[in-house]
Amino acid sequence: MKLSNILKTTVAAGAIMGAQAAYAEVTFGALYPFSGQLALLGEESARGLELAVDEINANGGLQGEQIVLERGDAVDNNQAIGEARRLISRENVKAIFGTYSSSRSIAASQVAELSGIPYFELGAVADEVTGRGLEYLFRVNPTAEDMADTIINMIVDKVAPMNGVEPGDLKIGIIHEDSSYGTSVSGHEERFAEEAGLNVVAKLAYPASTVDMSSIVLDLKQRDVDVVLQTSYQNDSVLFLQQSNEAGYAPLAVIGGGGGYSTQATADAVGHDIIDGVLNTDFTQYIVNKEFTPGIDDFLAAYEAKYGGEPLSGHSLTNYVGAMAILTALNEASDFEPATIIETVKAVDIPEGTTAAGYGVKFGENNQNERARMMGLQWQDGKLVTVYPDDAAAAEMRTKN
Repeated sequence: MKLSNILKTTVAAGAIMGAQAAYAEVTFGALYPFSGQLALLGEESARGLELAVDEINANGGLQGEQIVLERGDAVDNNQAIGEARRLISRENVKAIFGTYSSSRSIAASQVAELSGIPYFELGAVADEVTGRGLEYLFRVNPTAEDMADTIINMIVDKVAPMNGVEPGDLKIGIIHEDSSYGTSVSGHEERFAEEAGLNVVAKLAYPASTVDMSSIVLDLKQRDVDVVLQTSYQNDSVLFLQQSNEAGYAPLAVIGGGGGYSTQATADAVGHDIIDGVLNTDFTQYIVNKEFTPGIDDFLAAYEAKYGGEPLSGHSLTNYVGAMAILTALNEASDFEPATIIETVKAVDIPEGTTAAGYGVKFGENNQNERARMMGLQWQDGKLVTVYPDDAAAAEMRTKN
């Protein structure tokens, strides 16, 4: 072969390799409940991850490779396990991001652990998620314990003084759906309430699939419960608020533990006359002190541009912040081997007050983000407004009645 032909062949081969390098991809799993009862917040959570990936890809990708997300539908625990296996064995994902539902996360992350694949939880709050001592599981978002702590502090600091009563004179009723999520939050609520000297007179569990909460409403009403704490998904949140209204039961305060109490769909279903004044504790929402949450307006603009409207809840923001923390760190890693990913993520050190959620990121015991925190919220004029703590508040807390 002539030298000129050899050179042409070499140049052509180099061009092909260059083109392949330019389109190199790295695949991660996005494991959420995209169908079934939890699909609304499952999809909303995944949108936050997608926006983080879009931002990373637009800035050159991860270690020079474009990120591809392979979806897995965790419609229930069994399918979460099956989809985790598929993502790992067939799609060869380098890590899995998810999952919003605590029970789905607990099930799927066990599969990842046994396979030696990193699993990044961006939204599930139950204790057991990080309470099992797993090596490959990291949780970026706040926990059930933090949620309960914020709720009890809010009662002592705001609800009792605002209603002119001593905290210990309030009768507290705790109701919750009976999965890992509701059980974790309610257990911490009871413990923190006792430590704060509050009087818990009822603690009632029910399945999230319930279609009638009238007996629970009647029980609370007969006990003259002043403050109801409900940890719930959307359907049971709507059911409790509607049936309380129908029964003429009007406690001084109702405080949700995230879930259904954080969605506009819940407010629209029960009506603003019922929802206004209801309190909630959850991830960072959008009516907040913007100085406390730098970058939140950029997130909102990106969300609207991609999805054509406002976010449905703070789950998308929380997943975005968590994913950005992980992906930005991995961009500085040398490769995508599990050991490298774990070592890199353990070194993440993002100060408080520097993310769009307001909190920072640093992984401590059991790979839990020790800087994550919840916010106290209230439905006011049909909008979910941050009212607690004071440094994050966008408005003053109002009485319910």
